[in-house]
Amino acid sequence: MQELHGKRIVVGMTGGIAAYKTAELVRRMQDHGATIDVVMTEAATHFITPVTMQALSGRPVYVDQWDARVPNNMAHITLSRGADAILIVPASTDFMARVAHGLADDLLTTLCVARACPLLMAPAMNREMWANPATQRNAAQLRADGITLLGPAEGDQACGEVGSGRMLEPHEILDELVAHFQPKVLAGKRVLITAGPTSEPIDPVRVLTNLSSGKMGYAIARAAREAGAQVALVSGPTALAAPRGVRRIDVTTARDMLAAVNAEVAGAEIFVAVAAVADWRVKETSSSKLKKSAGAPAGLEFVQNPDILATVAALPGAPYCVGFAAETEDLSRHAAAKRARKGIPLLVGNLAQEALGADDTALVLYDDAGEHPLPRESKLAAARRLVAAIGQRMASPAAKPGP
Repeated sequence: MQELHGKRIVVGMTGGIAAYKTAELVRRMQDHGATIDVVMTEAATHFITPVTMQALSGRPVYVDQWDARVPNNMAHITLSRGADAILIVPASTDFMARVAHGLADDLLTTLCVARACPLLMAPAMNREMWANPATQRNAAQLRADGITLLGPAEGDQACGEVGSGRMLEPHEILDELVAHFQPKVLAGKRVLITAGPTSEPIDPVRVLTNLSSGKMGYAIARAAREAGAQVALVSGPTALAAPRGVRRIDVTTARDMLAAVNAEVAGAEIFVAVAAVADWRVKETSSSKLKKSAGAPAGLEFVQNPDILATVAALPGAPYCVGFAAETEDLSRHAAAKRARKGIPLLVGNLAQEALGADDTALVLYDDAGEHPLPRESKLAAARRLVAAIGQRMASPAAKPGP
């Protein structure tokens, strides 16, 4: 998926050992369709050469404020006009201070002052430099001026110390850049999502579970966060990493999931129940392993698990509830019946045999106006389309629904 197709990004590099990560980032951005102009400070050229960055970007690299290659000799104007964003990576302590105070004494600072597009910075510095009160004042000023700071992260640093100030990894910066361009249809909203399977113990070594991978729920969590929401993700057992900026609460059983949802639902404006919750559990879990014996297996008595979606939908002042129905046949009939049974405004249906474990899906939205099929696409693209549909409904509850 070329998520930056058609975007022109100016990548600014300042002096710091994290510059080596910028090389990988530029390659990743190209893979996602971006056109990249690289601008380097003189200090940056001591860590990585302009030749390297030109080879990776496929375009001329700019260092000199008086670059005669630019017809009007105004590179700071020429480069910033038509750019969709300027990304400073790495952003050194010194560079952040200069931009915070409006200095324009080289090409990159002048470019930032003269810009007519968003400016994002990925700080990279020693932990003491990041913690310094002056740096924190400058970071606060940059944020107040509408500049987006990506990170920094905590971890091992090139100096051998450990702490906050480490630059985000290239894939994390790329995710943040992609998120920057997504429509903020849920800006300021609090969203609670359940995802993945539940696992119901039979004995210490056996469980009842299902084939849910959690991919759809995690994609929706990422899409909601990209859309500007604060996202809490209650997740059953899965090998997936939590999307950046999403708060994950790990659970195992359906009862664990219900308890976590109950603890989080206050204040949530949207609840999306994507998790494949086990319908039943063993009434009495064995404390020791059940032994295999000749003939039929040991008898197990089952009881129903709580209905998490129906419980939330029935709350006084319930959030806007979105349910999921994974069926193997007769999707429309089963999905419409489930929506009515749960008493929710929107239900999302798909065919389990086509979606479980897959990277793409074809969703159908069911609401008071009927059903609205969506195209088959990657789960992330489908999640973004669903989030847009939710945002539309949240913005205009009385408007005619539709995807």
